[in-house]
Amino acid sequence: MPDRPDEFLASLTDEERSALRAAGRVRRFSKGEAIFHEGDDPGGVVAVLTGTVKVSVIGFGGREVVLRFPGPGELVGELAAVGDRPRTATVTAVDDVEALAVRATDFRRFVLEHPRVAPLVFEHVAALLAEADRQRIDFATRDVTARIAGRLIELAETVGEPEPGAGVRITLPLSQEELAAWSGASREAVARSLHLLRELGWIETRRREIKVLNIDAMRGLLQ
Repeated sequence: MPDRPDEFLASLTDEERSALRAAGRVRRFSKGEAIFHEGDDPGGVVAVLTGTVKVSVIGFGGREVVLRFPGPGELVGELAAVGDRPRTATVTAVDDVEALAVRATDFRRFVLEHPRVAPLVFEHVAALLAEADRQRIDFATRDVTARIAGRLIELAETVGEPEPGAGVRITLPLSQEELAAWSGASREAVARSLHLLRELGWIETRRREIKVLNIDAMRGLLQ
């Protein structure tokens, strides 16, 4: 799987992280709470400290399209903050989230005062663009089951908990609707794909819980 753009905070030095924390304030969001909405006036950046958030936009016909699920260490909202433009997506807490919120002016000042950080921001944005390109290729060249398999592999590798002799349990509580919105498919198509993967013995599912039993076999769908 490609690198996720989740190493921004980890790429900072201790001094830089301390300076960033001093520039912002820690906020807490409950599961399902919106951190900001698509179309909002530009605000600051948010660095996820704990938990996971969902980045989504509204497509044609009012359909939600999920772009990604940033986790601890990731930066969100930087494009609107740096470019002084309206928010391009809605960010929602998937579970209980603790995040560092930094006003746009304070973030820009932080970057100017720490010249090593600017290239890291560019790298972060480049990683986001590369991920967007990968999604477009997936939608154009892979069927729904392969796209679902790819998403489940990504979740297993990033938020999965290995269980001895029983595969990897995905801890992110996604609904089928959210998985569909992330995979560019209908809920019905996702349900059929999950059924097929269960029949093959590659996954087990419960309400808002998926366990990947044969990740190598699922990778074969991506070849």
